[in-house]
Amino acid sequence: MSAPALPAQSNRLPLTPKRTLATFSIGVVGFMSANLVPYMMAALEQSLGIDTGASGTVLTACLLATAISCLLVTRLAEGERRTTVARVGLLVAALGFGTAAFAPAILWLTIGAVVLGGIGAGGAVAAGGAALAAFRNPNRVAGINGLTNRAFVSIVLAAIPLIGIGMQSTFGLLAALAVLVFLIAGWLPSAPLVEIETQAVQTTVATKPVDAAKQRRITIAGFALLTMFAVWAVSEDSLWAMGIKIGTQQAQLTPEQAGLALSASTAVGLVAATILAVVGARGGRALPLAFLLALGGALKLSACLATDPTVFLWSFIAWNTVYTVAFLYFIATATALDAGGRWSGPVLGVYLIGSSFAPLVGAWLAQLLGVGGLGIVLTVISWGLIVPLVLVARLSSRVERDETAAQLAKPRGDLNTIEAGAI
Repeated sequence: MSAPALPAQSNRLPLTPKRTLATFSIGVVGFMSANLVPYMMAALEQSLGIDTGASGTVLTACLLATAISCLLVTRLAEGERRTTVARVGLLVAALGFGTAAFAPAILWLTIGAVVLGGIGAGGAVAAGGAALAAFRNPNRVAGINGLTNRAFVSIVLAAIPLIGIGMQSTFGLLAALAVLVFLIAGWLPSAPLVEIETQAVQTTVATKPVDAAKQRRITIAGFALLTMFAVWAVSEDSLWAMGIKIGTQQAQLTPEQAGLALSASTAVGLVAATILAVVGARGGRALPLAFLLALGGALKLSACLATDPTVFLWSFIAWNTVYTVAFLYFIATATALDAGGRWSGPVLGVYLIGSSFAPLVGAWLAQLLGVGGLGIVLTVISWGLIVPLVLVARLSSRVERDETAAQLAKPRGDLNTIEAGAI
């Protein structure tokens, strides 16, 4: 009886212009609806004559549809059907958002179209997120992805008010972007190549339980990471949702100063993403994440306790900078755990689920405990995640190192190469 073959080792791919453009563009389009929420709410209110509460409910349904569809198709996006998932998602998004933008302003039709667009966006999010895991150096890839997203979103957020906030300039823009990215979806990288040992290279049966145990640890770590990311999203976006109210009512900021805090936070986040893209794998993930969660928790508490405008502004901007970098390290950890995109595919979906409930949770905690109590709860959440997240990040780094070492150590002549999606 022959001994079993050694486990497959992934060949993560280098970034090339076509792969880069397709992967990051699909991710930007899939997540764009979340970034345009304030403008889309205003457009819905103007077009349908509904109030803020109703428009917010429609957009919450849209984001939840994106998150749920992302999670439902994430297994399809792990393998050879990734491009199909992306194309179908982009077409559905274009159909939904295009209908909302250009069809008659009928309440039920517009709401259905917006939710349909959200469902399609979920497919794009799943495909783009899974594709991130196909590339080498997850830290750098996450940084470039964040840089691309922030840069494009900043341009769109600045351009829409100049054009005029309306259904065509918001939902129509999303539909047009979905169509454009559909044209280059074929450049999306499929699951990376894997190397399978031939019968000429044997190992002992005793290694099999060890490998199975390792896979169980990775699976447990992956589900733990998804859970922690959703909880963290609620914590972070609760402060974002309450930021203007805290700044104007407690820290005596003017509405103009509160708007400055939001825009400055976005701009500084762009710089933070650039730094991570340059730093790449240096410094690992575990220690940076521990530091970022500890500092982020302290800054959230500082912002919630601040009564001075200057203290609030600096605390809020610094917190959002830390948040941006931590977010990207979460993505890098997910991509490093599995080269096929098993965890990077759904990770943005679970983030959207947490983010969708953040305004409700933030408002409820502030009403129940006061703004100071809100800050304490948000801080405790950040600090409570440090230890389990560090354990997952350390495992992701070991997985990445093992893949690289195995790849360098194995002679090319002894290996058969196949697509991971075919396994």
